[in-house]
Amino acid sequence: MYGQFRLVKLTTQAFASISQSIRRGSRMAPSPIRTRDVSPEAIAQLGKAPRMRQNPAFRMVDTPEFRSIFTPELEALVDLFKKYNYELRIAGGAVRDILMSIPPKDIDFATTATPDQMKAMFEKEEVRMINANGEKHGTITPRIHDKENFEVTTLRIDVRTDGRHADVVYTTDWQLDANRRDLTINSMFLGFDGTVYDYFFGYDDLQERRVIFVGEADIRIKEDYLRILRYFRFYGRIAKDAKNHDEATLAAIKENAEGLARISGERIWMELKKIVVGNFGSELLLEMHRCKLFEHIGLPANPNLEEFNRLCGVLEQFEKPHYPILYISGLLHSVEDAMELHKRLKLSAYERDLARFIFQQREKVDTEYTALRDYQKLCLQQYVNRDYVEQLLKYSNKVDLYNQLKAWVKPDFPIRGNVLNGHGLKGIRLGFVLNELKTLWADSDFKLTAEELLRQLPDILEKVPSSPNKNKRST
Repeated sequence: MYGQFRLVKLTTQAFASISQSIRRGSRMAPSPIRTRDVSPEAIAQLGKAPRMRQNPAFRMVDTPEFRSIFTPELEALVDLFKKYNYELRIAGGAVRDILMSIPPKDIDFATTATPDQMKAMFEKEEVRMINANGEKHGTITPRIHDKENFEVTTLRIDVRTDGRHADVVYTTDWQLDANRRDLTINSMFLGFDGTVYDYFFGYDDLQERRVIFVGEADIRIKEDYLRILRYFRFYGRIAKDAKNHDEATLAAIKENAEGLARISGERIWMELKKIVVGNFGSELLLEMHRCKLFEHIGLPANPNLEEFNRLCGVLEQFEKPHYPILYISGLLHSVEDAMELHKRLKLSAYERDLARFIFQQREKVDTEYTALRDYQKLCLQQYVNRDYVEQLLKYSNKVDLYNQLKAWVKPDFPIRGNVLNGHGLKGIRLGFVLNELKTLWADSDFKLTAEELLRQLPDILEKVPSSPNKNKRST
């Protein structure tokens, strides 16, 4: 009861303060939100308040991970905010990492200063600012001593969302900002004196390796449907057990699965890649399937689970890391599935072509391809990347052949394409002839010279179709 009352009171006070500031001509509230649009329904949209600490500044840290962040540039930034009487704290993931004794890679900062106030401060102090695009999200990026960049974001409240974007108003209340964040473990702040500010028992959840949303999971998910995938990603990073999910959280995820259709493929793929190669990657993907997520993120609604389980076991025989797309390929049935995945997620050209290559070649393993020489020949084919062949061997659980191919030093093919131009060969026909010559060369244990290979050219030219099948390109 205290938490709900406190949150509503703080939110109402924040909106009242914003309204008063706007009437005075202040720039505190970012456009496009208008104060008259804020309603009791908007406040209710924040959802039921989570359990809150009476005293959020409940502990101190002084660890090597915390001390490691203090560069001269950071200390200069902290001093600058102190000089202008604005609060500045470390926010989100860096706090979580420090509390887990992990040196943080990226540090985000939160402040009570508005973007306009920060710009005025930095301009007065002749501090260069970069990345102007962040300002629309309340983020200013100063470059201190022309050496280190810091992303500093104004505290804010999300008052309306469409599952992808939010209308926000700025606030000076840290608890309100914490309430808009996704998971309790990501809602903490850290002061530069080592004070941990934890409003929603995120520290306790971190110690117990619990991954739960701030407040109501359904509300938090509807604010940004990508949070569904962020839940699974952080579960892999935090949890100790693959199957210790909160059932109410999974129910909320399943209920909101269709919302992922609104999220761009690029954002989905960024999260999915981290999930599949993280802890409990295979188990989490299967849980995502049970939550009916696959059809909304480009994967088949009826995935190839038998092949996926086989592949996950197989890849344990090889040194990690593995390409995420290699795991994902096990869930697919065909080249068409791979192309649908690419269409939805906007895979890189390398990822797209690797997935396509595996499906075009995997049925030939143990039939057309049985010995090391077969895979060496495959590596020599036009448009075939050697790494694709190595990944095919991993996919097919050919450990010895994989190690042999990795150790193979490919010799230089003695003939260049321009040597064949005088024979009227170009384009696809030239590629066909080169492939035939490389096959002969490989069969000679790579010993045939250019002169010896060219003597075979008349016989090869007799076999060249006038318009070779373009599918030869994919081998």
